[in-house]
Amino acid sequence: MSETAPDLDRLRGGAAPRNHDARTIAALTGNPGCARRGVMDAAGVDKDAVARELGFPAPFGQSQFAITRGNAFEAQVKADGCAELLTLLRDTLGLAVPEVAYDDLEVVAGNEGRELRHTRTRRLLARALESGEGTLFDHPLLRLDIAGQPAYLEPDVIAFQLAGRLHVIEVKSFAVVDGQAEPEQVAAAARQSAVYVLALRRLVAELGHDPERVSHEVFLVCPENFSNRPTATPLDVRPQLAVLERQLARITRIDRILDALPDDLTFEPGEALAESVRAVEARYAPECMAGCEMALFCRDEARACGATGALGRSVRDDLGGVDAIGTALALADGVLTPSDDLAETAEQLRTAARLRAEALAGAAQGAA
Repeated sequence: MSETAPDLDRLRGGAAPRNHDARTIAALTGNPGCARRGVMDAAGVDKDAVARELGFPAPFGQSQFAITRGNAFEAQVKADGCAELLTLLRDTLGLAVPEVAYDDLEVVAGNEGRELRHTRTRRLLARALESGEGTLFDHPLLRLDIAGQPAYLEPDVIAFQLAGRLHVIEVKSFAVVDGQAEPEQVAAAARQSAVYVLALRRLVAELGHDPERVSHEVFLVCPENFSNRPTATPLDVRPQLAVLERQLARITRIDRILDALPDDLTFEPGEALAESVRAVEARYAPECMAGCEMALFCRDEARACGATGALGRSVRDDLGGVDAIGTALALADGVLTPSDDLAETAEQLRTAARLRAEALAGAAQGAA
């Protein structure tokens, strides 16, 4: 048990820790400066339940139609021992895959237990790394420690061995149209794939091999032009890997944040929950709406106190140490004398205010 484990247990109010998955782990990289999210994720707090208790339920979630479509596409790609997928890798990507072995690790002798599946995954991958045997590993069960808690990853991906290196194959149901896919969806797929690559690398390292035997190049498989015909694209996830490793290291050092919190703080449901949540500093930005269950609560809080983060991360970063919109306006109007460290920011704000006034005056003259 880690030194912070008792504090994290108290924060959950006795509830069992929520298991992370690739999506939630990937989301950790979205706002690494948010202490509130860092603490709640490290403790395994069910943020969705907390948000609902506070009256701000999460606004997102995948539709049943999208889930059904995604499952059908994945089943098609993986049918008959991944026959269609292999054809795709050979013909579309030009990979030399002369002989193929296929292992499905979703169930072990009728048992779906996670420990058993993870043990079999370790055994088969160890054999593959030693002997080169084994090509496709479907539903490998990986594990990644998050602040001392093991998170089991049950991906719909395949670990694919080619020339002694393992590659992650990620199957997604969003369309690639004329060679282009929605950038946000590709970015999300890259972040999730990076989680699998990291978990696979750590497993390879535990088995005594060079983690670089897991490639940073992921093969992304999607439907082409809104049809059910799959297409494959290589995806370099090195940037996402770097961010992910930094953020996981930060969560491991969560004790620094815990030291600054009240000793009796807990996120247990009740009248004091909102006050407890507000006791941990948040770093809200509109981008949080796409990936954090607490986003609506934090947005309401940010708007109520006029936080500059409510205007977007780029605006907040441009304003440097100015945390409040009211302060920024006062500096722009010249009614507030800036401190030495805000002198440059104040000058930029006054310039922006002058240019805005000149533009509005010019527009008014043009309309007259």
